[in-house]
Amino acid sequence: MRRRQILQLLSCTAALPLLRGTESHAAPASEIRIGLTPVFLDDQLDFLKLLRIYLADRMGVPIQFVQRGSYREIVELIRSGKIDFAWLCGFPYVRFKREMRLLAVPLYHGNPLYQAYFIVPASDTSTSSLQDLRGRIFAYSDPDSNSGYLYPQYQLLRAGEDPATFFSRSFFTWGHRKVIEAVGVGLAQGGSVDGYVWDTLSLVHPDLTAATRIVSRSPELGYPPFVARAGIGNDSFRKMQNVLLSMTRDTQGSRLLKTLNLDGFTPGSDLLFEDIAAMARILARSRK
Repeated sequence: MRRRQILQLLSCTAALPLLRGTESHAAPASEIRIGLTPVFLDDQLDFLKLLRIYLADRMGVPIQFVQRGSYREIVELIRSGKIDFAWLCGFPYVRFKREMRLLAVPLYHGNPLYQAYFIVPASDTSTSSLQDLRGRIFAYSDPDSNSGYLYPQYQLLRAGEDPATFFSRSFFTWGHRKVIEAVGVGLAQGGSVDGYVWDTLSLVHPDLTAATRIVSRSPELGYPPFVARAGIGNDSFRKMQNVLLSMTRDTQGSRLLKTLNLDGFTPGSDLLFEDIAAMARILARSRK
């Protein structure tokens, strides 16, 4: 594929909705709607079908996944009550947590934590920090992503740099996998990605990650959480939470977790996201 074709692909929304359904203001009581942003699995439709069946069986009502191409779209759906639950990032959660409830946090390597990775092409053996990318092309994943946007913006501000002018150009790929692909083929000379995504792709698609090199890793931060809309009934909230927390206790749930390269779920707390909230406040102040 030519360079221009790849660039056009990356400039588009990462994925169309899988199952849109009707855009009613609230899901009927007989159905649960769960918002997702695009995941990186090749067999996405097959996996989501298995997960939908699993959740529907344990919740006792039909499950519908509502997939969108950005966190912002999912946030608007849950704030308006059009979906019941969502898998979000810590950045939009700390911004709008008064309008949603923390449901559960995935466990990765046994902890509800993950890191952001700064990556460069594997052929770049000299870059040793984000500051070395001054004047180059940089790939972000999503303007509402912690690892794919907030963290690198915060690091530049912390270094006394202006994120708006530090790079010669930057663009959004609308997916962490696409950041890895963009950096790997040289469309960007650097990027910031979810370390969990990079690590998992290194297991299932080592050819993709082999084309990149990790320059540095962030401190551990709160893992992207599952949330519920603010007005969800307590019974539905507790039931869904219990389903997620008990996935490790049965064969099917454990198999689904293994596919996601996760160890399970924990109820979590807002303390996990304090560092993300602090970075968000600093970024907000810099724009006033």
